[in-house]
Parts: sequence; C-alpha cells; structure tokens
Amino acid sequence: MHPHLHTKNAIACEEIIAALEACHNQGFMHKATGGCNDIKEKVNQCLRAERTKIQSENRAKAKERRDRIKRQQEEAGF
Repeated sequence: MHPHLHTKNAIACEEIIAALEACHNQGFMHKATGGCNDIKEKVNQCLRAERTKIQSENRAKAKERRDRIKRQQEEAGF
C-alpha cells in the first residue's frame, strides 16, 4: 500500500503517479495480472525518497530547535 497520491508531498512524483493511473485505467484484468507492478514499484520508491527527504529536514529543524532551547537555558542559568 502507498499513501494518498495527490498530496503536497507527492508533487515530485506526479509523472510516475500519472503513469500508474493511466495503467490502472487500462482495465481490471491488466491490473489483476500484474501489468502495473513495475510502475507501482517506481511510485513507491519515489514516495519513499520524498518521505525520507522530509524526515531529514524535520530532524534538522528539531535539532536546531533543541540546540536553541539548550543555549537559552544555559544563558538563563538552568
């Protein structure tokens, strides 16, 4: 399973998502026989890469925030 495909976090993967939707529109039997598996794997890889990038950014922001709070506490004498 993949997360929702049409979110602000998936903008970088729009082309691959469009290809997956086009593949799905070819019919149930095409999907059921694995015709879209390669494209779905590419979507998963792209979304995973985007999620990893966002997590790294969030981790860096949190570290900056913790460091700033620590400095403020040291300056205040805590």
